[in-house]
Amino acid sequence: MKTLLPFFKPFRKECIVAPLFKLFEAVLELLVPLIMAAIIDSGIQLRDTGYVLRMGALLAGLGLLGFVCAITAQFFAARAAVGVAASLRSSLFRHIQRFTHNELDTIGTPTLINRLTTDMNQVQTGVNMTLRLLLRSPFVVFGAMIMAFTVDFKTALIFAALIPLLAIVVVAIMRLTLPRHKQVQGQLDKVLLRTRENLTGVRVLRAFGKQESETGAYEADAQRLCEMQQRVGRLSALMNPLTYVLVNGALAALLWSGALQVDGGILTQGQVVALVNYLSQILVELIKLANLIVTITKAIACAGRIESVLLIQPSMQDGKSVTAAATNVSVRFDNVSTRYANAGDDSLTGISFTALKGQTIGVIGGTGSGKSTLINLIPRFYDASVGTVEVDGVDVRKLPMQALRDKVAVVPQKAVLFKGTIRDNMRWGKQDATDEEIWRALEIAQAAEIVRGKSKGLDEPVEQNGRNLSGGQRQRLTIARALVRNPQILILDDSASALDYATDAALRKSLHEMNSGATVFIVSQRASSIRHADLILVLDDGELAGSGTHDELMQSCPVYQEIYYSQYPKEAV
Repeated sequence: MKTLLPFFKPFRKECIVAPLFKLFEAVLELLVPLIMAAIIDSGIQLRDTGYVLRMGALLAGLGLLGFVCAITAQFFAARAAVGVAASLRSSLFRHIQRFTHNELDTIGTPTLINRLTTDMNQVQTGVNMTLRLLLRSPFVVFGAMIMAFTVDFKTALIFAALIPLLAIVVVAIMRLTLPRHKQVQGQLDKVLLRTRENLTGVRVLRAFGKQESETGAYEADAQRLCEMQQRVGRLSALMNPLTYVLVNGALAALLWSGALQVDGGILTQGQVVALVNYLSQILVELIKLANLIVTITKAIACAGRIESVLLIQPSMQDGKSVTAAATNVSVRFDNVSTRYANAGDDSLTGISFTALKGQTIGVIGGTGSGKSTLINLIPRFYDASVGTVEVDGVDVRKLPMQALRDKVAVVPQKAVLFKGTIRDNMRWGKQDATDEEIWRALEIAQAAEIVRGKSKGLDEPVEQNGRNLSGGQRQRLTIARALVRNPQILILDDSASALDYATDAALRKSLHEMNSGATVFIVSQRASSIRHADLILVLDDGELAGSGTHDELMQSCPVYQEIYYSQYPKEAV
């Protein structure tokens, strides 16, 4: 937990003030049984109404003062808990943003979401309850025992025997439940993963008629989570009955012993009532402590999961500032091989090519041939295992990531739009983009007519993931978003797959005519999309099967010929 301690430093005052006020409230509470004993022995038995009223007023004053202390403590505890959770959540999110695609692939999105939400809420609740009760409850328990000794030493030995037994129960249940709470959170990750997959792929599920099987799988995971929660709940539930048995047993012994001593004149009735009150205070505080132990156990388990993510260091280190070389080469791959984390074989092997500034590079190949992997190495989403990837004559590992990615705009296979307006989405590429720049990008991306067809134009709302737009509209808008940035390197990763051939051709023509000097990478499975590229890279099972122009590849590359003839009959050539 050392990693999480620095998050408490800005709230040191709150972390000190809250327990202190709770302790002060506890001190006031411990005085109540003594005052009650005095009222019984000196007021009621002597029929001194004035004394009873004075002591009653004192009790009311103690109650009011205790109420003020409790409110103050809860205010500072809540402030510290919310502040620590907000700071921790922000730090965790920033840390996740530094993760490379390797870490994100390995850890998984569902568990990261779970740790940012459910786990974080458990930690916040744990901090709040800890500051309010962790010191107060044990203080009242031991304080009540000590106060009992001031009333009668012999009878108070019952308290001395009770406290260790209660401590054994609490510690044993805590040790049994802590690892099980971690298992519950792990199973919750699995349920969240299945939920996310089903909601994301709902169209695929319905297309294949898999609703019943997926429902069954979800119910199995949910049932396992339920069973795990029930098991840990049963253990946690033992806390109250066991403490009740011990405390009520001690209460019976106390009443039996106290009655005998009152009958013998050793104790007064008020003293016995005070001892019973102290035992009742112990019972109440132990119930609170039992619930607190469950909450703290969950919080510790969740905090450990959060800490485990914070301790993961990104596998890529940011490069230092390096001045780009004076060269006409935009991108160069030199004998590049790469392998995904935990993969058994390389995804790319021995890739070498040179892309000049202003050129259009086509990348084509079968499914799983490594096309997306290749272009993901350019903005350094992944690092090459062997060889070097250079941008502007500099190894990408030596360039600061921000500087590198400022040069590159990527349009991924899956078009992703964010909730907001069309203008908001266009400005993701350039925060200060003018409407003129946005419209120019929309024209090139063949998306201008989409926006003009909307009643609010650029201010037209976009729902999450662009649900209110068709697949082709989303793709064209994401291409426009990348063009707004006016990048040096534009990567279109199969980003026109939802476009018809006429729109695709118009898009490629506009890209060719935009005269921005950008190097354009077009990844596609359509031969027509990359046919007129200056350089075509043909990938086959992670290897470069051929490179050159369309005419050259038609003469020398069997893989390219196979792809081309599968889309166009030979007699049409």
